[in-house]
Amino acid sequence: MNDKKELILRDVKLRENALMKNVYLWMILGLAVTAGVAYFVSVSEAAIRFIYFNPLVTIGIFIAQLVLVMMLSGRVERFSTGTAVGLFLGYSALTGLTLSSIFLAYTGTSIAIAFISALSVFAGGAIYGAVTKKDLRSWGGYLTMGLFGLIIASLLNMFLASSGLDFIVSVIGVILFTGLTAWDSQRVSDINREYGSEMTSEELTKIGIMGALSLYLDFLNIFLYLVRIVGRSDN
Repeated sequence: MNDKKELILRDVKLRENALMKNVYLWMILGLAVTAGVAYFVSVSEAAIRFIYFNPLVTIGIFIAQLVLVMMLSGRVERFSTGTAVGLFLGYSALTGLTLSSIFLAYTGTSIAIAFISALSVFAGGAIYGAVTKKDLRSWGGYLTMGLFGLIIASLLNMFLASSGLDFIVSVIGVILFTGLTAWDSQRVSDINREYGSEMTSEELTKIGIMGALSLYLDFLNIFLYLVRIVGRSDN
C-alpha cells in the first residue's frame, strides 16, 4: 500500500515538473538553432551578401520575425502542436539570420565572455523568480515602462551615436531583462505548480513553447547587451 502511494506521489511530482522541463528544453533548442544559423551565415560570404546587401531581404526577415512572435504570443493555443513547434523553430532560425552580424562585429573571445556572463546572469534571475516567496506580479508594470524607456533611449542614440549613452543603455538593458527573467520565471513556475500535473502532452508542448519564448527573448537580450559592453574594445 505504501509502495503504491509512493509511486502515485512520484508520478504526480514528475508531472508537476514536466512543464518546467518543457520550457527549458524548448528554450535551449531555440537558442541552439539561433546560434547555429547565426554562425553558419557568418562564415558564408554568399549568405552575408544576400541578407545584408539586399534591403528588401533584411526588411522581410524583420517583418517575418514580428509576425511569428505575435502569432506565438497570442494564438499558440489555436495551432496544432506541430505548427506551434514549427513557428517557434522558424522564429529561432530567423533570429539567427539577423544575429549573424555579431560574429562579424565582435571577436570570438568577446562573444564567449558575453555568453558565459549572460548564462550566469540569466540563471540567477530565473532561479530567484522560481524560488522566491515574494510576489513579483507588481513588477510587470514597472518593467514594461522600463522597456519602453529603453527602446526610446536606443532610438535616440541612433542619431546621437554616443558611446557613453550606449554603455548606459546596455547596463540598464541587462538589469531590466534580468528582472524580466525573474518575472517570467515566476509566472511559469506558478502555472507549473497550479496546472502542471493536469496538463495533457499537447498542452505541455504549447504552453512550454510560450514560456520558452519569453525566457528565450530574455536571455537573448541579456546576451546582446552584454556583448555590447564586453565588446566595446573590439569596435
